[in-house]
Amino acid sequence: MNSLKDILSGVSVALVLIPASMAYADLAGLPPEYGWISAIVAPIAASFFTSSPILQTGPTALAALLTFSTVAPLAETGSQEFILFAALLALSIGIVRIAIGVLGGGWISYLLSRPVLDGFSSAAGVLIVSSQLPLVLGVTREEGSVLGAAITSLGSPENWHLVTIIISALTVLIVLVSRRIHVLIPGVLMATVLGIVYSQMSNYTGATIGTIDVSIPRPSLALPWTQIHLLIIPSIVIALVSFAEVAAISSKYAKLQRIAWNPDREFISQGAANLASGLFGGFPVGGSFVRSSLNYSSGARSRLSGAVAGLVVFLCIPFAGLLADLPRAVLGAIVITAAVPLIQFRFLTYLWRVAPLQAVVSWMTFVLTLMLSPHVEQAVLLGTLAAVSVHIWRELNPSCESWAEGDSIHVRLSGVLWFGSAAFMQEAINETLPLNPGARRFIIDLTGVGRVDFTGALALKEFRDEAAESGIQVELVGIPDHAGKILGRVN
Repeated sequence: MNSLKDILSGVSVALVLIPASMAYADLAGLPPEYGWISAIVAPIAASFFTSSPILQTGPTALAALLTFSTVAPLAETGSQEFILFAALLALSIGIVRIAIGVLGGGWISYLLSRPVLDGFSSAAGVLIVSSQLPLVLGVTREEGSVLGAAITSLGSPENWHLVTIIISALTVLIVLVSRRIHVLIPGVLMATVLGIVYSQMSNYTGATIGTIDVSIPRPSLALPWTQIHLLIIPSIVIALVSFAEVAAISSKYAKLQRIAWNPDREFISQGAANLASGLFGGFPVGGSFVRSSLNYSSGARSRLSGAVAGLVVFLCIPFAGLLADLPRAVLGAIVITAAVPLIQFRFLTYLWRVAPLQAVVSWMTFVLTLMLSPHVEQAVLLGTLAAVSVHIWRELNPSCESWAEGDSIHVRLSGVLWFGSAAFMQEAINETLPLNPGARRFIIDLTGVGRVDFTGALALKEFRDEAAESGIQVELVGIPDHAGKILGRVN
């Protein structure tokens, strides 16, 4: 019975995956048939290794944007060279992820802070929506930046194609309303079918997909290997950034099913999916929230559903010609519905109230992603550098609260006492001495200290020795268990 549910779930996912994969291929700057290739091999490859029975792997909006952003500066969009670079990028990402998983480095995914990820994903959502605006408005996209083309399209209403706009709006409406009613309603499939029917019956004059040359995928290593050095840094960044979606999906459904998930295995499964996608000529892939939700709601409870989804897409190859009349505006609208949830302005605004420094990091990453597009991986690196810098700055400055009471001076420290903050700690303590020049006792409360290393412990010892020479007794109170051993050895 469970196997039957897995099979039916895989079929349901495949029917949504086919039009979505073509939409994401278009976003990545590739012909729609390359979406089919990735939709076939990626979920099958991932199903052999994944620890999450619910996670559905394949083309996604974020992975497609990152593909376009990486490859666009290297080759002309849609050219054979562009296609080969996209496949090589998928291979490179696959190798990076498999290496991380095999070496037990799943923990590395947590090095990317939430503010950086949300700032980046929000900007990515804006870029994705902007890239599709000319398509859904029915205008020819101008050369130049994504944001520039979007602004030009919005500012030229005389060039808008009314029927295309209506088709786009109805597609968004169908997809969103169907999701709100129930996740099992295939809004993407419904919009696709209705778009084809309308196009054929009305002699639609807007842009359509046209001939789709989908053939049985065959592996090939005839790729631009001499240019692999151009993809190393982007591959590492993409391998980590887009894994955040995978981790969120796997964690969510592991809790719902009360089972464990393994980040190392997911790195391997996603690596295998990207390796297979690149080997067969596809483009980078990731985990899909929408399709995973559909998979879970359809009753899937094992990895079989992912393999079935890929197999069903493969079996649908002979029917690819039926999609030739599909308006491209439908694909653009599908992409927009997938990208809007990435934009988390509410969370970014919330950060200003609860963590101003983290908000600066998040908004800086957001702005840099928009400014540096298509080199969005540089924005992630700079955002991560800013997050690390903020963390180090805070660790360098332990909090010091002080007051005088009778013949004593009380100091309450909080933070981390390590070699980087030892000097700042000594300076902060020394500044408290004028509070009571006649003090005979100096009480240092370490309750709020998170960690003490050798240099921090030595700094406390030196202060105690110097104070003793001046006739001041220093007491350490509230010593955490983790700090007791090192303080005992040093003192």
